[in-house]
Amino acid sequence: MIETTGLDEEARAELLCYLATAQLVSRARGGDWLRTDHLVESTCIWLAGNGAKANWSERVQLGSLSEKIALDLTGLPGLGDPEYLARLFTDGWRLDYRSPVVRGIYSACVAELSGEA
Repeated sequence: MIETTGLDEEARAELLCYLATAQLVSRARGGDWLRTDHLVESTCIWLAGNGAKANWSERVQLGSLSEKIALDLTGLPGLGDPEYLARLFTDGWRLDYRSPVVRGIYSACVAELSGEA
């Protein structure tokens, strides 16, 4: 269970989706998961872009969970291709929730957060 101090359930799932997708991009581009500094930067970018706040504990827990979710998704078609993954974002590096792939990643995040995964 993730201890929450600033994010509601929807925001938590959206941040987790963003971080899991960033993990997939990192893995596709360089073969490794996000380095800690890049994970922190990605979290800060999402929080600032969404006017949200989260304490360090919640950030750490979601960052860790993002790698687990990304690992579970790595075998799906297209999720190892950096160009394909880049198309999941719109201008300003916001996820495009019109994409069925993004909605699928979001659903996996919701399931993980609710303990259904």
